[in-house]
Amino acid sequence: MEPSKKHFQPSRSFFLGFNLLSLATASPLFKAKITGDQLNIMESWNSSIHFCQWIGVTCGRKHRRVTKLKLRILKLSGSLSPYIGNLSFLNGLRRLEALNLANNSIRSEIPSNLSSWSKLILVDMSDNQLTGEIPAFLGLLSNLKVLGFFNNSLRGNIPPSLGNLSSLERLGLTYNALSGIIPESFGRLRNLSFFTIFGNAISGIVPVPMFNLSNIRIFDIGANKIEGTLHSDLEINMPHLEFFSVGENQISGQIPLSITNAPNLDTLEFYDNMFDGNVPSLEKLDKLFRLERGGNHLGHGREGDLNFLRTLVNNTKLGFLSITENNFGVEFPKCISNFSRTLQGLSMSYNNILGKIPYEIGNLINLEVLDLAQNHLSGPIPFDIGRLWKLNIFYAHSNFLFGTIPHSIGNLIDIPLGLGLSSLSIVLSLSSNSLTGELPVEVEKLKNLGQLDVSHNRLSGLLTNNLGSCVSLVELYLEGNLFEGPISPYLSSLRGLEALDASNNNLSGGIPEFLVRFGSLKYLNLSFNNFEGVIPSEGVFKNTSAIFVEGDNKLCGGIPELHLSRCNSKTSSKTSLKLKIAIIVVISGVTFKPTTTHVENSLLRLSYQSILRATNGFSPQNLVGLGGFRSVYKGILEVNGAVIAVKVLNLLNHRASRSFLVECEALKNIQHRNLVKVLTVISGIDYQGNDFKALVYEFMENGSLEDWLHSSVGMNEPETMRNLNFIQRLNYCTNEPSSLGLRGTIGYAPPGMFSTTIIYIYVFCDELIIEYGTGSELSTNGDLYSYGILLLEMLTGKRPTNERFKEGLSLHNFVKAALPNRVVEIIDPILLQESVRGGTVADITLNENNLGNDEYLQCLNSIFKIGLTCSAESPSERMDMSDVVTKLCFIRDKLLRPTRLDRGIKTAYSTDFDILGIQFS
Repeated sequence: MEPSKKHFQPSRSFFLGFNLLSLATASPLFKAKITGDQLNIMESWNSSIHFCQWIGVTCGRKHRRVTKLKLRILKLSGSLSPYIGNLSFLNGLRRLEALNLANNSIRSEIPSNLSSWSKLILVDMSDNQLTGEIPAFLGLLSNLKVLGFFNNSLRGNIPPSLGNLSSLERLGLTYNALSGIIPESFGRLRNLSFFTIFGNAISGIVPVPMFNLSNIRIFDIGANKIEGTLHSDLEINMPHLEFFSVGENQISGQIPLSITNAPNLDTLEFYDNMFDGNVPSLEKLDKLFRLERGGNHLGHGREGDLNFLRTLVNNTKLGFLSITENNFGVEFPKCISNFSRTLQGLSMSYNNILGKIPYEIGNLINLEVLDLAQNHLSGPIPFDIGRLWKLNIFYAHSNFLFGTIPHSIGNLIDIPLGLGLSSLSIVLSLSSNSLTGELPVEVEKLKNLGQLDVSHNRLSGLLTNNLGSCVSLVELYLEGNLFEGPISPYLSSLRGLEALDASNNNLSGGIPEFLVRFGSLKYLNLSFNNFEGVIPSEGVFKNTSAIFVEGDNKLCGGIPELHLSRCNSKTSSKTSLKLKIAIIVVISGVTFKPTTTHVENSLLRLSYQSILRATNGFSPQNLVGLGGFRSVYKGILEVNGAVIAVKVLNLLNHRASRSFLVECEALKNIQHRNLVKVLTVISGIDYQGNDFKALVYEFMENGSLEDWLHSSVGMNEPETMRNLNFIQRLNYCTNEPSSLGLRGTIGYAPPGMFSTTIIYIYVFCDELIIEYGTGSELSTNGDLYSYGILLLEMLTGKRPTNERFKEGLSLHNFVKAALPNRVVEIIDPILLQESVRGGTVADITLNENNLGNDEYLQCLNSIFKIGLTCSAESPSERMDMSDVVTKLCFIRDKLLRPTRLDRGIKTAYSTDFDILGIQFS
C-alpha cells in the first residue's frame, strides 16, 4: 500500500474552471453512427421541431444559424461519420464555432473533413476512445483557440502544422499514445496559455523558444521520454506561470534559477528525472502550494543540501513537499517545523537524512501524509506525533529509530483528505527499526487503520486484544519481533484482513479456527513460532501458496501438501543403531585420535522437572533456536544458578530419535577443549506421558558459527545482527576467532571417505580442521578438504548440502565456474551490502560492470582460490595448512591497511562490535 512519490498527483483536467473542447454534430448520418444513447438525446433530433431546439444545438440569436454543438457528458457511444463535415442541411453550419463531444464513448478516428468548418474556435473530443492520428489539416483552422483530445488512444506524431494556429490558447493532448517530438513550430504559439502533453511517449528535447512563451500559465510535459540538459542559467520567461511540470522524463542538468521568476507559481514538479546539484532559493515563490523534486540526484550528501527549505518558511500556502529519492544527507532540518500549517504532505524518504525527528513536527497540525522512510534517522518517535490528528499515512520504516511506540499514536483519526487520497484507511509503517516495548493499547482508537507494519523490530509482549478494534485492517505485519503467547480471539473481528504475517516470533498455542472464516485472507505466514496442535484444512489453509507454517514443528494435520505429521502419532523410533559415525570437527593444533574415555560419571543428574523449571516451562522467551527436529532453550538451574542450553527433540519427527542416538554415541567417543561441553542427557517421559529426550549443554552466550553463518530462526536478536561481516569471517579462519566467543565450526568429509551417517560436532576454529570417524583413519589431507569447503561456505553463505548442489554440481564446482570474473554472482549478498562501522571495509558492492575497488576484487578472488585448492578432489593437489594460514593473514592485513574513515552512519547491515565484544587491531 505504499504510495509512489506522485501519490498526490493533482487532477490533469485542462478546464481550469470551464470545459475545453468538445465535438458537436447532427444529421441523420450522425444519428446512424450513434449506437448507444442512454439518455435518449437523439429522440429530439427530428423534423418535428426546429433544429435550434434540438438538445445540444445552439443557434445565433439573429440569423438562427448553428454556432455550437455541445453534446458533452451525454453517455453517447458509437462512432463519428466520416461525412460529418458535409452536414449542409443545417442552415449556416459553416459558421459553427464549437464542437464539443467530450466525455462520451465515441470510437473512431478524427473525421478527415473538419477543415470545411473554418470558423471553428473550439474542438473538444476529450475522454472518448478516439484512435488514429491527429490530422495535419487541423493546422488550417486559423481561428482555433481551443483544441483538446485529452484521454483518448491517439498515436503518431504531433503535426508541426499546429504551430500555424496563431490564435491557439489551449492545447490538451494528455493521456494518449503519441510519439515523436514537440514540433519546433510550437515556439511560435505566442498566445498559448495552456499546454499539456502529459502521459504520452514523446521524446526529443523541448524547443528552447517554448520557455519564452510569455502567456503560458499551464505547462505540463510530464510522463514522457523527453531528454536534454537544462542549465542553471537557462532563461525561462513565463511570468504568468501557475503550473510547471517536467516530471517523469529523462532530463538532466540543474534546476534553472529563472524558474523562480514566476510569482504566481502554484505547482512546480521536477520529479523522476536526472537533475543534480543544489536546489535554488525559492523565496520568491510565496504562492507555491506543491513542490515535487523526488527521484533525482539532487544534493551532495553534505551540509547545505537542504538550505532551500529555509527559504520556504515564510510561504503561507505550501501544501505538499516531496524531496524523496535524492542525495540529501544532512541533519533533519528543524525549519520544517516552522512551515505553514497548511502543509498536508511531506515526503523525504530514500535519502541519507540523519538525526532525530524533532518533536516540533507536531506543529504541522494539518499534515495528512508523513513519509520519512529509508533514511538514517535515529532516536525515538516523538510523542508530539499524536498532535497530527489528521495524519493518515506515516512511513518511518527502514531507519534506526528506537524506544517505544508512543501511545499518542492513538490520537490519529481519519477524516476526508485534501490530497486526493482515499479517506478509508490509515497506514502506519514502522518496520525495520529497533523499536521495543509492547504495542500501545491506544491502537484500538484507530477504527480505520488499514495497514499496520511493525515488522522487524524488537517489540515484545502479548498481541494486544485491542487490535480487534481495528476493524478496517486489511494488512497486518508483525513478523520478526518477540511477541509471545497465543493469537487473541479478539482478532476474529478483523474479517476484512487480506494479509497477516506473524512469522519469526515466539507465539504459541493453537492456530485460531476463526482464520478459516476470513474470506478475504490471501496471505497468512505463521512460520517459525511455537504453535502446536491441529492445523485447519479449510479456508485459506487449503491454499499452499497462501499459508506458511515452516518451523512450527508441533503442528500436525492439515492438507497433505503441507507434509505435516499425523496428529495421533506419539511413536518414536527406538531402533538400535549400529552406525559408523564420521565426526568432523575444527580444532587447534595437530591431529589426534578420539578418546574413548567414558564421561558418564561426570554428568549432572537432572530430572525432567528440574529442566522444566530451569526453562520456565519451556517458555517462548527462553527459546534460542529451532531446527528440523529440535528446539533449543536457555535455562538457569535452581540448584547452582548455572546457565544451560537444553536441546529438546521433537519426537513426532521420525528422524529425531535416530539423531539423538547418533549424537550420544559421538559425544561418548570424543573429548576436546573446544567442543561445547555436554552436561547430561535426559531420556524419559513428560507429565503427559509422552516420550521426552533432551541433551543439556553448557550455554554459549554468542551461539555457534552455524548460527552466525546461517541465522537461526527464533533467535532473540534481529536477523541482521546474527551475521558475520567480511573481516570477522576472515579472522575466524586466520587464528582470531576467540574474540567472537563462538564454538561451532562445521566440518565436511572429502568425497568417498565415508558412506555412513555424518554428524556435525560444533567447535571453534583455531587453525586446523581435523576429521574424526569411528572406524576411519585420520588424515591431514582430509583436514584440508574440510577447511576448504568451510572457507567457500563462509564467503558464499551457501551450505555444501544446499539442495541446488546435486547431479554433479557441488559447492566447489559452483565457485570454480564463477572465477575470476563473476565473483559478484557467488558472494554472500550480506557481504555485498555491508558497511563495517569504523570503516574497516567500506561498501563492498561489486557487479559485472563496476567491480569497485580492484584490491578488494583481487583479495576475494585469492580467498576463493585458496578454498578451491584446499578442497581439490585429489589429496595431492591440496595446499599445505601452514601456507593457507600465511596467505589468509596476508590478505586480511592487506584489507585492513587502508585509512579507516569513520562515517558516523550505522547501516542496516553493520554489526555492532560493542555488542559482540569484538575488537580488531
